[in-house]
Amino acid sequence: MPPLLECVPNFSEGRDLGVIERITARIREVEGVELLDVDPGAATNRTVVTFVGPPAAVVEAAVRAGAAARDLIDMSRHKGEHPRFGAMDVCPLVPVAGIDMEQTVAWAHELARRLGEEVGLTVYCYEHAATRPERRNLAVVRAGEYEGLAERLQDPAWAPDFGPAEFQPRSGATAVGARDFLIAYNVNLNTTSTRRANAVAFDVREKGRMKRAPHPITGRPVLDEEGKPIWIPGSLKCVKAIGWYIEEYGVCQVSMNLTDISVTPLHVAFDEVCEKARARGLRVTGSELVGLVPLRAMLDAGRYFLRKQKRSTGVSDAELIKIAVRSLGLDELKPFDPNEKIIEYRIDRQRGRRLVDRSVRGFVEETASESKAPGGGSVAALLGALGAALGTMVANLSSHKPGWDERWQEFSDAAERGKACHDELLRLVDEDTAAFHAVVAAWRLPEDSEEERAAKREAVQAAVRRAIEAPLRVMEVALESMAVAAEMAEKGLAASVSDAGVAALCARSAVLGAHLNVRINAGDLADEEARADYLARAEELRAAAVRREAEILDRVGGRLD
Repeated sequence: MPPLLECVPNFSEGRDLGVIERITARIREVEGVELLDVDPGAATNRTVVTFVGPPAAVVEAAVRAGAAARDLIDMSRHKGEHPRFGAMDVCPLVPVAGIDMEQTVAWAHELARRLGEEVGLTVYCYEHAATRPERRNLAVVRAGEYEGLAERLQDPAWAPDFGPAEFQPRSGATAVGARDFLIAYNVNLNTTSTRRANAVAFDVREKGRMKRAPHPITGRPVLDEEGKPIWIPGSLKCVKAIGWYIEEYGVCQVSMNLTDISVTPLHVAFDEVCEKARARGLRVTGSELVGLVPLRAMLDAGRYFLRKQKRSTGVSDAELIKIAVRSLGLDELKPFDPNEKIIEYRIDRQRGRRLVDRSVRGFVEETASESKAPGGGSVAALLGALGAALGTMVANLSSHKPGWDERWQEFSDAAERGKACHDELLRLVDEDTAAFHAVVAAWRLPEDSEEERAAKREAVQAAVRRAIEAPLRVMEVALESMAVAAEMAEKGLAASVSDAGVAALCARSAVLGAHLNVRINAGDLADEEARADYLARAEELRAAAVRREAEILDRVGGRLD
């Protein structure tokens, strides 16, 4: 996959939609960039924008947006609930695919340089892009906010990394970073007391709160031997949080930035706020996501809440997301549309529909048409996906059987394995067709010179390997799915044992069908040794699937008799 960066600039304007539109228009005009989300907030007077694309295009779009913000936003007149110090307040780059953090840092520095030199913004680098350790934390970089910026710029220790070192009243300063995926997440409380919301925020955030002496009036901070305040850490790592009152909703929120969801996932943060709020006599009523969220965060949350109910987690992504939305109360303040809020779904939606997104009738009719793809390889992958789905179904039904409550985890684990197989096989439906088109495109390359002929031969052979490896992968995954069918044929719900048998039949047909594709595509591979290896591996898988099917059908027959 080609390198893909996400950019999430925050602009200090959330009320004038005309200004927001003029800024985002500059992003839309850059070829290759996809504008995924524009999320303005009236109370915070701030708009979070999310777009993705190739690194060079993303940097160009961010530079143009920064120039528009410089011209359209006057920070000397800005008021809002959210901490800020500039018109383009922050502009982080996030690696999405095909690019690592080191490369992302290099692009962040290029962006910061261009914003400073070409746009004339005062720029600080933070997070992974920080040029010195003390600037890594955004809160430290933005300390004092806009109102304290003029004085801070007089300190040589806080000279910007790029751009003018003089205070610019209209544009303020901009923080450019490279970071992991950050989730901006607000949890709603049944109170209008900002002080109480802040107390909960201090309970959970990693930084915690300053330790204070137990004095009824002063409550002064307790200092260490160096005269610095002592901090009592909060309960959640990689979490920043404050409490605030949102007038448009009439409630207070604990507003959090989850900076590493592998350490503190969405659902853990929610449950912890619930617990700390309850201890203070408050109640969580729901929550909201600002900007986009990665699919895995929603799926993990759905599984978490299903496990708490001792229910199978091997259900569809749509069902997991539905459970997550309901459990987290993500639709309390406004509707939560997964197609709009989940980053992978936004990208897929804007890149066009896949074969697997079609109706059953649409897929069948496309297969029957005069087009050469989808063909046998995609149909074999679909057969395998159906077989894996049947095995998963039996596992899910078995996990809910009355009297088998103590076995829910056993069947849930089987359903998870089956779901992983049918998800992968659905991906391969489109991959097989894409591999076919890649071969066709390679054969159509020009060959007017020796250099072009050599490049064409190389491209054709690379495409042929892809066209072999796609059906070979179908064979591997379909065979893997038969383990779930076998398990369900032996000990799954008796009323569904026939479904386990059909799962085996589908999986075997998928393996044998994909085997034919491997054989025909291997004929165009020039590397004889590699061709022999592919064919040998495919024959092993074919033979194993035939044996496995016979074993499963014997088990099914024994339980049906």
